[in-house]
Amino acid sequence: MTGTLQTNGSGAITGSALKPTIDGITVDLSGMSGYAGLSTSSFSAQDGNAAGTLLAVNMGADGTLSGTFSNGATLAIARLAIGTFTNPEGLAKAGNSTMTETLNSGAVRLGTAGSDGYGSVVSGALEASNVDLSQEFTNLIVAQRGFQANARIITTSDEILQELTQLKR
Repeated sequence: MTGTLQTNGSGAITGSALKPTIDGITVDLSGMSGYAGLSTSSFSAQDGNAAGTLLAVNMGADGTLSGTFSNGATLAIARLAIGTFTNPEGLAKAGNSTMTETLNSGAVRLGTAGSDGYGSVVSGALEASNVDLSQEFTNLIVAQRGFQANARIITTSDEILQELTQLKR
């Protein structure tokens, strides 16, 4: 916001510019004073938090994303919306592990985590694969040995058939 402030002879601000409203926030300028030749202003006190930078974020079980700032403040930054469908089986595959709404699925209903039917959010958890790697390697070796045995059976039966054909001649 830009504007002009007028002062009286003792440097006190006069007029209707003492309490302007900026984006719904009323700013009280009654404590300011000015003198001839000065074009800047500064505040001698504040009643809020000092300026801070975002240091860390944390997701709560209810889907609230909170930020921790360098001035010690922790504020809610955003909240995760979760969607449910009347018939999730009716969703259509859109590729890249995404699904789209269809007439069969019904319209999406948005809610927040922890509400009835919307589940919860687990923060900081690393989802592990549900595959036991050692068991799958063992299964692969067993399948490979089975394939080799079947290949030998086919080779042996082919050799037996050749011998039978030669005996007949």
